[in-house]
Amino acid sequence: MKPLPTLRQLRFLVAVVERRHFGAAAEDCLVSQSALSAAIQELEELLGVKLLERTKRVVIPTAVGLDLAERAKNLLRGAEELVEAAQDARDPLSGALQLGVIPTIGPFLIPRIMPVLREAFPKLKIYIREEQSAPILTRLESGQADAAIIALPYPCDGLETMELARDRFYVVFPPDHRLAGRKKIRPQDMAAEDLLLLEDGHCLREHALAACSLEGARRNSGFQGTSLHTLVQMAANGLGVTLVPEMAIDAGILRGLNLVAAPLVDDSPPRIIALAWRLSSSRKAMFRQLGEVLSGALRVKEAGEIAPVLVAP
Repeated sequence: MKPLPTLRQLRFLVAVVERRHFGAAAEDCLVSQSALSAAIQELEELLGVKLLERTKRVVIPTAVGLDLAERAKNLLRGAEELVEAAQDARDPLSGALQLGVIPTIGPFLIPRIMPVLREAFPKLKIYIREEQSAPILTRLESGQADAAIIALPYPCDGLETMELARDRFYVVFPPDHRLAGRKKIRPQDMAAEDLLLLEDGHCLREHALAACSLEGARRNSGFQGTSLHTLVQMAANGLGVTLVPEMAIDAGILRGLNLVAAPLVDDSPPRIIALAWRLSSSRKAMFRQLGEVLSGALRVKEAGEIAPVLVAP
């Protein structure tokens, strides 16, 4: 029987290839640099090939090193899913859960749902990581995250998603703006406005444009926000109008600002808040239970027509 590499050796290889630095990889793996280097050397001797080119400053993977690191990721993911399956058989609602969430959802949703999740899943330890959609889904696909709360539409190939809520958009502007006093805003009302948007990389940017058919509208390209809080501050300073999801309005993002928020007309597409996980995950049943609890926490009664909201300083 051929001698096989250990999962520890494979984990070290993946870390070094990703970080291109022994010290950083050792820190990620919670081991000493000498222990990691020795394990990589043992792996090279076992396989009979050179996996890394070492210099004083950087580590460069060889072609075979890159190939084997990619294969190692799949093996490590399979091993993790094996452990998850065994854990689920014992107690599917316990253990650790690495949950990703995008920054246009996290600050407004997490304080609201964490008490509910602690009550519903007292044995589950939920660790939150906030990142934009692309890196979060990359972590999910690689097995570094278990599930993610994202906003759709967004490409989710190879993932299963569960709708949690529909989050419609509000137009936000100063109280003396020409749109003030309107109960609901039509897409054509927005066509001539300087629209303040998030910078590229935030899916909310495209969702906001699609919500009011503004792909070709004027945009205040000199001012692109890094967060929704930045956008509303710029709107309060008269730099333009912006679009904010209802979730953020409900969480009080306009508190202390002299701004008006009015919803778009009812047929404007909302963004879809969804829970996503890998199709191959052995914890699907638990994620669906988690999704049901999240959906219940987000569910609100139909409010009918909503008047513009004035938030005074």
